[in-house]
Parts: sequence; C-alpha cells; structure tokens
Amino acid sequence: MVQAVDLPRNETGIRAALDQLRQRFGKRLQTGQSIREQHGHTTTWIRNQPPDAVLFPQDTDEVAQIVRICAAHKVPVIPFGVGTSLEGHVNAAAGGVCLDMSEMNRVLAVHAEDLDCVVQPGVTREDLNTHLRDRGLFFPIDPGANATLGGMAATRASGTNAVRYGTMKDNVIALEVVMADGEVIRTAQRARKSSAGYDLTRLLVGSEGTLGIITEITLRLQGIPEAIMSARCSFPSVDAACQAVMTTIQYGIPVARIELLDALQVRACNAYSKLDLPETPLLLLEFHGSDGSVTEQAQTFGEIAEEFGGSGFQATASSEERNALWQARHNAYWAALQLRPGARGLSTDVCVPVSQLAACVVATQERLAQDGFIAPIVGHVGDGNFHTLLLVDAEDSEEVARADAFVGWLNDLAISMDGTCTGEHGIGQGKRPYLERELGPATRYMAAIKAALDPDNILNPGKVLPG
Repeated sequence: MVQAVDLPRNETGIRAALDQLRQRFGKRLQTGQSIREQHGHTTTWIRNQPPDAVLFPQDTDEVAQIVRICAAHKVPVIPFGVGTSLEGHVNAAAGGVCLDMSEMNRVLAVHAEDLDCVVQPGVTREDLNTHLRDRGLFFPIDPGANATLGGMAATRASGTNAVRYGTMKDNVIALEVVMADGEVIRTAQRARKSSAGYDLTRLLVGSEGTLGIITEITLRLQGIPEAIMSARCSFPSVDAACQAVMTTIQYGIPVARIELLDALQVRACNAYSKLDLPETPLLLLEFHGSDGSVTEQAQTFGEIAEEFGGSGFQATASSEERNALWQARHNAYWAALQLRPGARGLSTDVCVPVSQLAACVVATQERLAQDGFIAPIVGHVGDGNFHTLLLVDAEDSEEVARADAFVGWLNDLAISMDGTCTGEHGIGQGKRPYLERELGPATRYMAAIKAALDPDNILNPGKVLPG
C-alpha cells in the first residue's frame, strides 16, 4: 500500500518558528501529542505523520502572520478543515505547523439577489445551508461528510449532486488566499464571468493547500427547488443499472442525484439502517423542479428502468421518506465496515466517461471476486464516478499487498478508459503514483507552478507532487 514518505525536517527552523508563534499566539499554539496526532491523520490508513504544533487562527491577518513567520524559517504549513479527506492530505510529511481553520467559521455576506455568498473556510456545508434556508437558498455540493467549505474548495470536492450542479470548481466564484510569502490576494471579483487574466481561482481550487491557504470563499448559490422527488429502483445486475444511468443521461433528464449501490452495499445498508430493500444492485435518484416537472422526470426514468429489467420502482415527494433514504446512503461507509468487524476500510475512487461506466464497474467486481475481497461499491454514477471500499486486515501483509495491487490495477483501468485515478478524493499522498501515469509530462508543468508560487516548498509539502 502507498506509504507516507517522510521528508527532511528543518529542526532549527521549526524550533525558532514555534518560539516566535508561541510569543504571538500563546495558548492557541497547541503541542500536545494527542492533538497533533488528531491533525496528522484522518480517515486514511496511511501512517500518521503529526505536525509539530497546531494553531487556531481567527482571521486572514493572523493566517498571513503565521505564514510569514513560517516562511522566514522555512517551516511547513498544513491547512486543516475537519479531517474528512481520504488520501493523506493533512499528514505533516516534514513536520511543521497545522493551521486548524475551525475558528474562521463565519458567513460574511449573503447576496440573495445575486445568488452568491462569502464565507470563511471553517464554515461547514451543513451550517451554511442552515444559515441560508430562511432565504430560500441552498449550496448544492454534498460530498457526504459535513466537510468545511475551505477543505471542499481545496480538494475540488463534488458528491451526490454533482450530476446537476457540478463540482466545487463550478461553484467557487472567487477566493481570498494567503500565498507562501504571506501576501494576501483575491483571485477574482463577484462578477459571474470574467476574461481578466489567468484564472487563479480555478488554479487554486483543487490545489490541496500546496499553492496557497484559502481564507475566504465566494460561492454560487441555488434557489431551493419548488418540489423535490426521490426514487429508487432495483436491477438484476450492475451492468443493467449502469446502462439505465447512461440512457437517462443521454435522454437529457436533469436528475439532481443518481447513485448506485451494489448488492453487497445494499445488504450492509439494510443491516445498519434497518431497511428492507431487495439485495440487488440499486439506483437512488432525486429530481428537482416544479411539481409537474419532477413527476414527469420520475415517470420517464421509471420507463427507462423497465427497459433494463428494473423492478420495485418507487418515487416519493415525502421529505421524511427522502431523508431516511439519503441518510442511509450517507451512512454507507459505516454500514460497510460492519461487513467485516475489525477490518480497516480502504476507500478508493475513479471516474470514467459515462459510456465506459458499466464496463469499468463490472470489471472491478470481477477483479474483487478473483482477489477474494469483501468490497462494496457505491457511486455518483451520473457523472461516471464510483467508490470501492476494500475491507482489509491491516495486520496481514499478504492481504495488504493484494489491496495495493488492486488499487493500482483499478487506477490503471480507469486511465485506460480515458478516465481519471480520482474523481473527487484528490491526490494527497495516496494517489501520487498514478498522477503521472494519467497526465504524463503535464505534471512537470504542475511542478513548475508549485516552484514559482512556493519556492521553499512550505505549503503542505509532499502532496500532489513528490517532495
């Protein structure tokens, strides 16, 4: 399995920077072992690499001060949201200072007439939507976990609604960012479009904290739909379900969500969430619009599903029924862990063109059976993205080696199908070996950008690119 790589530590610089930061920030600089380990390890099984200290800035000026001190001593700075990343994004490969952004958690402005808002990076997506609800607005990106919006921008998150509303790159209008030298920049104004220079917003969205530290985000908002309808339908095979997805997309039905659960994941959800769904591949859908349009969309999908052997099609506009079904989907990770108590969950994702989705998922299932893994599959299949959760005995070196081989095989398969090694998890440490296979010489230009913006390599070093 991909291991955390320890980078050279600047011991003298770290001591000097911590002394200076302690004088400035006092008890907000935390160096206890427990809090450092909490901030050096998340839901990945990559080895824990704790920072030397954790600091809780409260505004942009403080972030800039911290970065300037660390830059003067060439000490790494690692931004931290709530730690829901899966590929070792927040590990401190060379030690340094972790910036926990949880105290920068204010909604700064809501421009309802322009359908946008301005938030600090520590605001979570659920908190934002609670704040917006009374104005008839919502922010649609839903990666499942209650992630911070700063972390979602940094990793270019997407999730269940991406098929209709896009990913973070489509919903971030502008950023305020502290660069590696401590200078604060704005990447754009609030205008909905611009031809003014290089698109620094898109460059920094998805940069995983390696090019700058996000301190403010301007986001696109949506009006809460007049009507929402959810639907579910079971299928005889994953191939049949994927074919129904592809046809639905080709018909231009504006589904808001279309999620796949394979039979094993349905069994896990039944047990964990006390459901009684048929334990065959399942599609969950959601439609947004007027009362008439969501009914028409659901009926059209039901007709498509029937062509591919779909059964048990049910649609509902009841918010209670919808919430129960989607909560079960969001709990899929925890449900899957119960299939093999004591095992570690290795979640990996790939994304392929929708036309290749059925072939990719079926090949994945065949390889999992061949290798003897318990590994349910779920996917945001409306845009060709799916996740495989391998349940692995981390103490069994032979099993770990087979898991490593499987992850490499799956990434190579997706790339061979004109896909990507990660649709939404990001690169971090875990996916670095596959990025160059996917993009080849383009990674040299990424490295050139990194060197130009962060010449001393202090911003989240060892992520995305080597070193």
